[in-house]
Amino acid sequence: LAKRYFTLEDLLAVKGRLIGTGYIGGKTVGMLLARKILSGDTSFDWQHILEPHDSFFIGSDVFYTYLVENGWWKLRMEQKTRDGYFEVAKTLRESMLEGSFPEEIEEQFWRLIEYFGQSPIIVRSSSLLEDAYGNAFSGKYESVFCANQGTPQERLENFLDAVRRVYTSTLNKEALAYRAHWDLLDRDEQMAILVQRVSGSVNGDQFFPQIAGVGDSFNPYVWNSEIDPKAGMLRLVFGLGTRAVERIDDDYTRIVALNAPLRRPEAGSEDVRRYSQKKADILDLTANRHTSRDFREIVEPLNDFPLEIFASRDLALERRVRDAGGDEVFSWTLTFDELLSKGSFVKDMRDMMSVLEEAYQHPVDIEFTANFNDLSDYRINLVQCRPFQTKGDILSVENTCSVTAEQKVLESAGPVIGSNIAATVDRIIYVVPEVYGGMKLSDRYTVARTVGKLAHLKKEGGKPTILLIGPGRWATADPFLGVPVSFSEIDTVSILCEVVAMHEGLVPEASLGTHFFNDLVEYDMLYCAVYPAREGHVLNSEFFASSENKLTALLPDAEPLSSVIKVIDGEDISRICVSSDVLKQKLTCYFDCSSE
Repeated sequence: LAKRYFTLEDLLAVKGRLIGTGYIGGKTVGMLLARKILSGDTSFDWQHILEPHDSFFIGSDVFYTYLVENGWWKLRMEQKTRDGYFEVAKTLRESMLEGSFPEEIEEQFWRLIEYFGQSPIIVRSSSLLEDAYGNAFSGKYESVFCANQGTPQERLENFLDAVRRVYTSTLNKEALAYRAHWDLLDRDEQMAILVQRVSGSVNGDQFFPQIAGVGDSFNPYVWNSEIDPKAGMLRLVFGLGTRAVERIDDDYTRIVALNAPLRRPEAGSEDVRRYSQKKADILDLTANRHTSRDFREIVEPLNDFPLEIFASRDLALERRVRDAGGDEVFSWTLTFDELLSKGSFVKDMRDMMSVLEEAYQHPVDIEFTANFNDLSDYRINLVQCRPFQTKGDILSVENTCSVTAEQKVLESAGPVIGSNIAATVDRIIYVVPEVYGGMKLSDRYTVARTVGKLAHLKKEGGKPTILLIGPGRWATADPFLGVPVSFSEIDTVSILCEVVAMHEGLVPEASLGTHFFNDLVEYDMLYCAVYPAREGHVLNSEFFASSENKLTALLPDAEPLSSVIKVIDGEDISRICVSSDVLKQKLTCYFDCSSE
């Protein structure tokens, strides 16, 4: 793609913004390439709405120079051995937070600080392997916002600390484990850095873009028959985009199906308010830091801010407060309805991702910000583009064709909703449909509470990957239709499976997660339904019947439920793997005999 789209002039422009030498890394290449693809598209004048990027690139050689200059090269070599991989990493990681840079590099950093002045900047990881077709490294490395206020010396020190933090993140335990799982230990993973001017404007003591988000040219969240997955989707937030790419607290993003932008999974106005964004991330210019504030706290002091583009007034709430004799109430809710129903923003985002997908010959995943004067006058800042990614550490779904029928634990031919995943399962919790279907109501509630306890048990080595399988609807209020857990009881689960079977007299409908859809998205949980009687679907009852049940070992008091709840730990039989492809609507869970 680079050979096809970049010219010598483009490469010289990169060289003109390069600090040090070496490669500029995957994240930077993705951003520059996407912009170049759009600039060559003749169907639309993208330059009219695209905000120019203002970036510098710290070459990958500077990473090794930093290690050598501070006398850590021997430690680096020890860390790359099998015995020192995790142990030495901790020592090196702590050292790297305090190192100094060569004089000639620091001089170039000074010029960068002088260039940006007091404009906020973001220091972003851009490693050699990051954002590639095969390996995303999503969320494994750090990006650091610098509010960039204070004296030049203070701003330089803050910037140097940000660079150190990004370099140090190459030795985070999660990043190291990811490299080990993907068999990338022999690949050189130098860290280049992308330094960008933050898109947005000053509002009082705050700096933020009006909206930010992520977009997928393929929509993995199809909760309604009106939604066309090929039209793509957005996750929108008000303020900085950190809330769109990672879950910070119990807040929510706005999920937008681009062919049906006003279609929401929520039913009534109370649910809309409940599942709306309540806080936003901003840069506090007085405190010189990245922080979160209540939406109301951010916008109430602002004059001439186009609030109605992003939020809607709750007239029913205002009326109730007036009728009760109360004072005025802040009734604005971040629905983005005006933005999504008027103007060309939705069409432009859909067309943009379509052009990129065609060039990549693969669905794409983008990050962006946008700022509006009004609905017809706005600029989009495209800050990242990469192939639509798979999370995980094992074979992708394309390679599961060699799995035998005997190895399959379960298989779904759709619906499969959520992110692609290729991972090892640490624990399976299975509620046996035919046994559960014959239980009394009171006993079904006992099953639900027990499942909640199992889902929150700690496991050595960090958070376990849990596959939860059960009859009918999870988190239903009606125990006749499924297992009546609350979502908070199963929020640790990675893969949630609803088996559309209970007993001969009742075949419950799958929920598609609609009643906890926003939670499912925010917790990055994969959902699937299994229809045992349909072609392409498998539920291996013999596997569950013959595998050792760990229920009473984990919860001794739960012995009376051992016939209805089966708990299977992966290490007891062999490695249990799960692989999904939402584009192909396929999920396979199987045990890997080769690991024995």
